[in-house]
Amino acid sequence: MFESLSQRLQSVFDKLGKGGRVSEQDVSNAMREVRMALLEADVALPIVKDFVSRVREQAIGAEVHKSLRPSQQVIKIVHTALIETLGEPGRLNLSGTKPAVIMMVGLQGSGKTTTCAKLALSLRKEGKQPFLIAADTYRPAAVEQLMTLGKQIGVEVYQEGVSAKPEDIAQRGLEAARKANAAVVIVDTAGRLQIDDNLMNELEQIKARTKPNEILLVADAMTGQEAVNIATGFNKRLSITGLILTKVDGDARGGAALSMRAVTGVPIKYIGTGEKISADALEVFHPERIADRILGMGDVMTLIEKAEQLYEEEEALRLQQKMLENKFTLQDFLDQLKKIRRMGSISQVMGMIPGFSKMQLQGKIDNQEIEGRIRKVEAIISSMTRQERENPRILNASRRKRIAKGSGVEVRDVNDVIKQYQQMQTLMAQLKKGRFPKIPGLTDGGLFG
Repeated sequence: MFESLSQRLQSVFDKLGKGGRVSEQDVSNAMREVRMALLEADVALPIVKDFVSRVREQAIGAEVHKSLRPSQQVIKIVHTALIETLGEPGRLNLSGTKPAVIMMVGLQGSGKTTTCAKLALSLRKEGKQPFLIAADTYRPAAVEQLMTLGKQIGVEVYQEGVSAKPEDIAQRGLEAARKANAAVVIVDTAGRLQIDDNLMNELEQIKARTKPNEILLVADAMTGQEAVNIATGFNKRLSITGLILTKVDGDARGGAALSMRAVTGVPIKYIGTGEKISADALEVFHPERIADRILGMGDVMTLIEKAEQLYEEEEALRLQQKMLENKFTLQDFLDQLKKIRRMGSISQVMGMIPGFSKMQLQGKIDNQEIEGRIRKVEAIISSMTRQERENPRILNASRRKRIAKGSGVEVRDVNDVIKQYQQMQTLMAQLKKGRFPKIPGLTDGGLFG
């Protein structure tokens, strides 16, 4: 999400002048391009006009700080305006009576049922006991899907099939949740292909019976301009309290996030990626981090949080010690590669690293090539025996030939992996002795030579 918007904005800022002041012509040229970039990203026209007006007002005649270029000054102003448009960080209101109730609404196909399970998993990770209610009686597969997902993540699901009224199911499900001493109830409601009175009447009945703390609109980030009508329709009838954007790792252009937040005035609480049910597939929404991503600044905090989910402190210290003692094996290397891949695609991970995100947008980093290399290394190490991974010194010619055949690569590829591993060991050995390692191109007459 936001990739095309990021590319357009980067090209806009690169064209700005280099003087000590941002001229009116600089701003006019930049704002014309920003306007087009936002419209192409499917941001609604009224939101575009308001955004451009705010940025123009702050940018014209702005003194450029001596440590900044005009382009950087305008980026700073745009960054602030983006955060204002995206709103406050999304936090759930679960205070009051127990259990707290979260009512999930949205159109059919938005990923609502899957998001219910993701949210339940995320809440359980925070130490809250979740409880799911299957109140979508118009799509029989929805009840079965929620039951399957509940079993998969170990969360109780209340259901009565598809014959009872949804509002009755929701009310009786809430009573069951109280008896189960649940902390949070998540009600999965029906969706339609479009908003209609029958749908809204039904949702209003569920709202009246369950008195939810939160009514969250689950919306497909790829919806585009229609996002405004969807958000307005649900908000008018139900007074939604927050948004969850799904499929943000797809071909979404980002406009839905900006438009829906602006027209409803409610915060975006979460963004969801992929179909996989895991706690990290649903991110708490942080406006400043999204603004950083849009402007190619990376997102270090989210990257750190993803890493913390995968690494226990004791494990990190153990790996650090193994590296310093030069005992880091190919098995350790394989384990770490797999963990990195669990953080998301290479494109997602590198997009969170400052500098790399901009290089991605400029086409200087081939994500597919890097992904292919990592898969190849994984295949090569996986084709080794445990003994070979722990002690690569035993890898003679015949063993390397067998590994190459087993992983579908050439022997030279196997040799390259072993060579890189040996180079890493050499660097670790030099660090242990207190010497700065000799890195080709850097220390041999290079940057540190």
